[in-house]
Amino acid sequence: MDILTLLLVGLVAGVLAALIVPGAGLGIIGDLAIGVAGSFLGTWIFHKAGWTAPWGGLGGTIFIATIGAIILLLIIHLIHRASWGRRAAV
Repeated sequence: MDILTLLLVGLVAGVLAALIVPGAGLGIIGDLAIGVAGSFLGTWIFHKAGWTAPWGGLGGTIFIATIGAIILLLIIHLIHRASWGRRAAV
């Protein structure tokens, strides 16, 4: 996958994930970074689980990247909420 395709998939996946996870909008650069990282995470998860995308091509790649980005955003929210709770208790 060339760099332009990676950035396009990352941007689309990051924006879709931000729309699905409430309160997760990180701006265009943040969504792009979450989407690219989510692409790697989603690919790794799907590979380890032995799953495939429901369809092939760019649509399947965006689907897997979006799933990874959603998981990544949920993890970030959990970490942020846990650290916020510790700060409030101090």
